[in-house]
Amino acid sequence: MRHGTVAQQTAYYALTTSNLLPLLQAYQPLLVGTVPIDLQQPGSDLDIVCAVYDLGAFEALVQAQFGHYPDFAVRRTERQGYPSIVVGFTLGEWPIELFGQPVPSAQQHGYRHLLIEHRLLTLGGAAFRARVHAQRAAGLKTEPAFATALGLAGDPYAALLALETCSDAELQTRYFPISTTE
Repeated sequence: MRHGTVAQQTAYYALTTSNLLPLLQAYQPLLVGTVPIDLQQPGSDLDIVCAVYDLGAFEALVQAQFGHYPDFAVRRTERQGYPSIVVGFTLGEWPIELFGQPVPSAQQHGYRHLLIEHRLLTLGGAAFRARVHAQRAAGLKTEPAFATALGLAGDPYAALLALETCSDAELQTRYFPISTTE
């Protein structure tokens, strides 16, 4: 992201100058969401998933390290059957959302969505990116925007995860067939 778009560069700068990721290193922090794939909208946040096995210890750490930042808030919830914690605050111009649950970060839905979304954007090219971006600009969240652009039915979050086992060739054939004209 250091050499990406302007938004990616400002996000990179905010994350590196704040020392945020090194402070969370024990929790396997991974940046997910729209900024890494350049689909952010005005007001988009930087989403970071963390592997948190002790919600109390994590809450104490983030309170001590980030509690003085504007808009700091913590809430506990349950997601995908796991106790989870969501921490929000503002870092410079970026709203930050830390999401933690007792699951390795690379296995959490947010990271898995990022991987399949990146693959789809790569396979679909500029035309597909424009369709997803139009859905985002119309107000849809990221996963529903992808599902709409692909014509997926049902729960968009589950529908995208169902695609992660498809090969690139399968995705290409199913969603981005090459049309030949004579």
